Amino acid sequence: MSFAAIIVAAGSGTRAGPGAAKQWRSLAGKPVLRWSVESLLAAGAERLVVVVAEDARDTASEILAGLTGWTLAVGGATRALSVQAGLAALRLDPDTPVLVHDAARPLVTGDHVRELLAALQYADAALPGLPVADTLRRALDGRTETVSRDDLYRAQTPQAARAGRLAQAYRNWAGPGEPTDDAAVVEADGGRVVFTAGDPALMKLTYPEDFQMAELLAGATRMTRIGQGFDAHRWGPGEAVWLCGVRIDHDQTLIGHSDADAGLHALTDAILGAIGEGDIGDHFPPTDSQWKGAASDLFLKHAAGMVTARGGRILNVDVTLICERPKIKPHRAAMRARLAELLDLPLDRVSVKATTTEGMGFTGRQEGLAAQAVALVETPA
Repeated sequence: MSFAAIIVAAGSGTRAGPGAAKQWRSLAGKPVLRWSVESLLAAGAERLVVVVAEDARDTASEILAGLTGWTLAVGGATRALSVQAGLAALRLDPDTPVLVHDAARPLVTGDHVRELLAALQYADAALPGLPVADTLRRALDGRTETVSRDDLYRAQTPQAARAGRLAQAYRNWAGPGEPTDDAAVVEADGGRVVFTAGDPALMKLTYPEDFQMAELLAGATRMTRIGQGFDAHRWGPGEAVWLCGVRIDHDQTLIGHSDADAGLHALTDAILGAIGEGDIGDHFPPTDSQWKGAASDLFLKHAAGMVTARGGRILNVDVTLICERPKIKPHRAAMRARLAELLDLPLDRVSVKATTTEGMGFTGRQEGLAAQAVALVETPA
């Protein structure tokens, strides 16, 4: 089922301690806001709006750079006003399911989304709920008393409703006070609200100690994948060769349908292999004339974009070039810098090495050049 999403990220997050608001802070090496945006896009959100404060537009744009399928909207003074700003920005068909999510709950998954969308087949709104497990006590006049926890649940987000039903409920809201979540608004408007299975990993980051727990949970909800690639091209007449995105003057060139950059081809295959997406020939067939002479940068960026689209990230890459000539060491720094630029990685996560085969085999006889690569990718579990 297609759906749209609103991520509310306009709060100041002061209870999380000094420093930047919690949605901009780092969690397991990635900004909190980006976790939710990547996950909801990977789950199939056809339209997604991130609602931020007016003075946070540049920060949000920088954090979400490289992702597609999202837009920004400016929120209001309260969560309710921010949700309504998101609805106005999306301009959805009334029957479109919309998920409203708090940026401070970064570990949302595709399973959460699927359960919420299924619940909208028979309810006006749905939200994940966790049964209260702890004994509850109320402080009253200097003493405490036990409160029954029977039938009590902790409300989480995302919360789902059809766009028209949610907009109507917000228009009809008469209080008292400001609503704290979207399910309450639909419920107050006479709608039927149901729970889907809650998840401890959907915890809300509120206090400084919450980040420590979330770091542990982030590791449990992500998986690492390893891919390897290999490519070889024969030498032919020419005056330069492309290797790992760098042009090297040489008395020969590598022969291939594109620019024959064996380093980038091997690395592209490694990334595609890590996410189970075949090889470079599946995506850029050599029988297709549009790729004749193409820069292999395009192939690598395509593979990296596929990782991002499924909510993943490339952790590090390692390329080994196998040849007698040209000498790679004088160009290795430039190659690492170019790969880091193409993949938006820190330089210390990019390795380029070279070796010979001591005169053995086709590389030793200088009939061709070979490259092998390994890529480590992290994706939602």
